[in-house]
Amino acid sequence: MYQHRRGHLSINANLSDGGDKFASTARRILNPVMEVPNEVLWGIHAGHTGDAHSMFINGGVVGLGWNEMPDLTTLAPTREAFKQTLEMMYPEAKAGAVPVQAGQLYRFVHEVQVGDLVAYPAKVERLIYIGRIVGDYFKTSGSGYDHQRKVDWSASFPRTKFSQGALYEIGSALSFFQIKNYSDEYFILLGGGEPVIAAEDEDTTVALVADEIESATEDFIIKRLAKEFKGYPLEDFVSEIFTAIGYKTRVTQMSGDKGVDVIAHRDELGIEPPIIKIQVKSTEGSVGDPEVSQLFGKVADGEFGVMVTLGTFSKPARDFADSKSNLRLIDGEELVRLTLKHYESLDSKYKGRIPLRRVYIPEGIGDGLG
Repeated sequence: MYQHRRGHLSINANLSDGGDKFASTARRILNPVMEVPNEVLWGIHAGHTGDAHSMFINGGVVGLGWNEMPDLTTLAPTREAFKQTLEMMYPEAKAGAVPVQAGQLYRFVHEVQVGDLVAYPAKVERLIYIGRIVGDYFKTSGSGYDHQRKVDWSASFPRTKFSQGALYEIGSALSFFQIKNYSDEYFILLGGGEPVIAAEDEDTTVALVADEIESATEDFIIKRLAKEFKGYPLEDFVSEIFTAIGYKTRVTQMSGDKGVDVIAHRDELGIEPPIIKIQVKSTEGSVGDPEVSQLFGKVADGEFGVMVTLGTFSKPARDFADSKSNLRLIDGEELVRLTLKHYESLDSKYKGRIPLRRVYIPEGIGDGLG
């Protein structure tokens, strides 16, 4: 039984009722102008494959992994204490991941309060379960998700009841997180109403989701390039990109040809024009006009010059390049676009260092979004 804190509506949602996973009262619009409650709503996942689903729903709990961690109530109630313990118990954990993982455990113990709501997206059933935390944290063993809290599951709703933005938010890469941006949709459903979800061709969250996914992917690629391909390795990578585009290339780092790192050409022998001379900068800062001018000084008649950087170009540098018909600048943003466009043609050794997989993301119908 779900008792709404701010009203008098009770929803009987017996989770064992076959195909009807939520009561009919949860589908009725009792008050079109409902007051959205000021409650805390958490989101949690049951592993990458939903392997904890049965434990969550049938056992009336939610849980987190990191089973090598001790009973979390024995740790000092600070994020730093959680981080230090996690580093000790998982020495192989990446430095950047430790604060994120420790933070999830800390919040699960010290920020979650009895009475808070929690939402769990069930992958197989394509339902979103909602329940209320009814117990303090406790540590168990052997479940695979040993850090647990008791939950009273009160209702479940089809994913189609939520906007694309809400679905994206609950699809967080984190195992445990707070739902803030679209929490009102959950509260309206629990209150017996229906969220006003725009039609697919009018849902502005579709475009927002697509943009966020694309931005996150672009950020990931530029970070991997900056970390994995500093110096000479970036020259090799740029050579690979031009090969994927359709050029024959050779890297000149061993030839001592200062200022030109890659030579690209269309023919096998590299003697037919046009010859493209490429200089590669692995800096993440701004490249100025003097460096661009220096490259252009090495470009003969009938040749083309290309400068590639992980960073940006100054306005004078761009103005200079715009004034030359045989000079082209490729900044970090465009290099990322080229990487995405030609990713499938890259050698496996580069794919291994920039691991991506093909997915389909929603596109605004009729918007020409791309």
